Amino acid sequence: MDALMSERRRLLNLAYRLLGSLAEAEDAVQEAYARWFALPKVQQDAIVSPGAWLTTVTGRICLNLLGSARVRRETYVGEWIPEPVPEDAGDDPADRVTLDESVSMAFLVVLEAMTPAERVAFILHDVFCHSFAEVAEIVGRTPAACRQLASSARRRIRASHDPATPVARQAGIVREFKRAWEAKDIDALIGLLDPGATATADGGGLAIAFPHPIEGGERIAHAWIELAGRKPATMEFAERTVNGRPGLVARHDGAIVTVFAFEVADDRIKHIWVVRNPEKLRRWTD
Repeated sequence: MDALMSERRRLLNLAYRLLGSLAEAEDAVQEAYARWFALPKVQQDAIVSPGAWLTTVTGRICLNLLGSARVRRETYVGEWIPEPVPEDAGDDPADRVTLDESVSMAFLVVLEAMTPAERVAFILHDVFCHSFAEVAEIVGRTPAACRQLASSARRRIRASHDPATPVARQAGIVREFKRAWEAKDIDALIGLLDPGATATADGGGLAIAFPHPIEGGERIAHAWIELAGRKPATMEFAERTVNGRPGLVARHDGAIVTVFAFEVADDRIKHIWVVRNPEKLRRWTD
């Protein structure tokens, strides 16, 4: 039983990368375990590797969820952004997502543009090091087809990623952005933003957010100055790690109401993701 339950964290890490939602990932892993415990004892004993069985079942559940998620997101109010994860999500270490490059917001957003099969093949093979034969069993295609899916996904990743800025430098730039925003220094904000930067917000119809992405560094700077002018006196900003990268949170009356994730390249901010949907902020506490 201990060996079986020790697989939980790995499965949760897999499901979160596949689904972009920690809540959905937890449901998928719970469903996989429920299917295991529903098996007759004789069938459980016949399975050589319960961990491999759980991985296969979790992968298939996620593949099905990805197909239905695309339909649900067509009716989602505003832009959909993956659920942000704090550094210390979950009281139990077994429930925590490992924060590395494969959960950065920039990475997850690129994954969202992939087909479900591409996403599953790429994550299982390139991130979790499963063979294409194992991937094929989950995806329901030949190993050769899964190899092509992963290759296509790899090209998408390469095309969308700029050379990484060291994390310490990213933190400094995010800190400078926070100071400029609080000081309402529009020139400083423009200087920190890439001319082609994009800002996207997710309120899910449950919180006020700008409905469409804001394109261009100057437009973003002006929008942020306007936000600063409307900020309640009791709201404050703080630096926090968001999906393993330097980010910010807005705290209002003691509760975190907004999470800001950033992509930094060449010492400029290229993307800002603003998550305000309260259903995606349940794990964010002080």
